Amino acid sequence: MQKVFIKSYGCQMNVYDAQRMADALAPDGYVETQDIAEAQLVVLNTCHIREKASDRIYSTLGRIRRMKKARAAEGDAMQVVVAGCVAQAEGKEILRREQAVDLVIGPQNYHRLPELLSRAKHKRVIDTDYATEDKFAHLPDPQADKIRTRGVTAFVTVQEGCDKFCTFCVVPYTRGAENSRPVAAILKEITVLAQAGVREVSLLGQNVNAFHGETDQGGSLALEGLMEEIAQISGIERIRYMTSHPRDMTQALIHAHRDNPCLMPYLHLPVQSGSSRILADMNRQHDRDAYFRIIAQVRALRPDIALSSDFIVGFPGETDQDFRDTMDLVERIGFAQSYSFKYSARPGTPASDLADQVPEAVKDERLQALQALLIAQQTAFNQATVGRRLKVLVEKAGRHDGQMAGKSPYLQAVQIDDATARIGDIVEVDVTGIGSNSLYAREVAPRETGPEPHKMEVHA
Repeated sequence: MQKVFIKSYGCQMNVYDAQRMADALAPDGYVETQDIAEAQLVVLNTCHIREKASDRIYSTLGRIRRMKKARAAEGDAMQVVVAGCVAQAEGKEILRREQAVDLVIGPQNYHRLPELLSRAKHKRVIDTDYATEDKFAHLPDPQADKIRTRGVTAFVTVQEGCDKFCTFCVVPYTRGAENSRPVAAILKEITVLAQAGVREVSLLGQNVNAFHGETDQGGSLALEGLMEEIAQISGIERIRYMTSHPRDMTQALIHAHRDNPCLMPYLHLPVQSGSSRILADMNRQHDRDAYFRIIAQVRALRPDIALSSDFIVGFPGETDQDFRDTMDLVERIGFAQSYSFKYSARPGTPASDLADQVPEAVKDERLQALQALLIAQQTAFNQATVGRRLKVLVEKAGRHDGQMAGKSPYLQAVQIDDATARIGDIVEVDVTGIGSNSLYAREVAPRETGPEPHKMEVHA
C-alpha cells in the first residue's frame, strides 16, 4: 500500500478533479492521506486564476523539495506531481525552476496519471497536450466506501472549458474550449453517488449553464433538462450548479428555478463589475442592465432566491465612477454571499497589455469598501433567517457535543443544537441565531430520513 497526499487550490472543479485523481490511483494501491510526511506521492492540483495562487505553488514546492531530499537520505522515495491549470500554463517553467517535480500534468490528462507516474520513475515527464479521448470515460467509478468518507454532498463536473474569452481570464487557455459531457455518463456517475448515500449534487463547469450534453438518442439536453433527469434519480434530493455566465442564462433555465423542486434557491452568477464600460473592456458580452434584467426575472419566479456573485476591482482603466457603478449594483441587488478580488494581470491575457493600470493603493481602498458592503449584506441575509423554519441537510457532527452540522437551502452553514438527526437526514430546523460563520438552529420533527448511520463515515 502506498499513500498519496493531494492538495487542491482554487475552484470547486479542482476539488472534484482531486477526488477523481484519487479514484484513478486507487486500483494501483494508493490510499489518500492528510499527512504529507507519510506520502510516497504528493500531488499539487493548482489554480492559475490569480497571481498569488501561482506564486504559492512555487513556495510550497520549495518546502516539498527539502522534504523529498530528507526522505531520499533515509532511503524513502517520494514522487512529486504538479497538476491543474498552473501545470497547463507553465509546465516547462515548473520543471526548469523546481527539480523536485517528477511529473507535470494538465487538467485534461489526469486519467493518465498511473501510466505517467510509471514513466516518471525513470525520466521527468510533462503532459499538457489536450487529450483527444474523453478523460471521464477512462476513469474508474469511485468506490462506495470512498464516496461515503467524502460525505452526503458531491461535486460533479458536467462541462469544462470556456469560449467567452474575457480579457482578464486564463481559463480558455488552460481548460480549452467549452465541452459538455454526455448525459448518460453524468447520470451514471450521479447514480453511483446516490447509491452510496449522496443526497446533494453540485454540477460544475467553467460555464456550466452553457451545458449541452449529447443524449443516447442523438439529441442534446441543456442544463435545465439535465437537472430534470437528475431529479429522477432515487436518493438525490438537492441540486445546485456553478459557475454560470449571464449570457447563458436562458429563459428555460430561469424557469427551472421555479419548476424543479430539487433545484436549491441559490444562484451564483458572476457579474465582475457594475460598470457597463468596464464590462465591455472585459469582453463580458453583457452590460449592467442585462444583469439587472436577469436577476429581476429570477426573483419574479423564485422570490426567496439567494444570490451570489464575483467581483473584480481595479480592472485597467477603472475610474471612481466605474467603481461607484459597481457599488450601486451591489446595493440595488443585495447578495447573500459574494467573492471579490483585486485585478491581477495574468500573462498572455489581453488585459495584461492594457494601459492605465490602476495603482495598488487604489485597488486596496476599493476592495475594502466593496467587501465591507458585501459582508454587511451577507450578515443581513443571515439575520433575516432568524426565526424562520428551514430544511437542513445534515452533513457531519457539529463543533460541540450534541451538535450536528449541515447546509441550508441557501448554502448557509448551520449548527443544530440538541440534534437527534443523523448524517444524511434532511431535517426541519428553527433558526435561533447567527454566528460569524454559521447559523444556529434547533431541530423540529418530522424529518426526512437519510442513509443508515453505519453507512456514512464523513470526515469533518
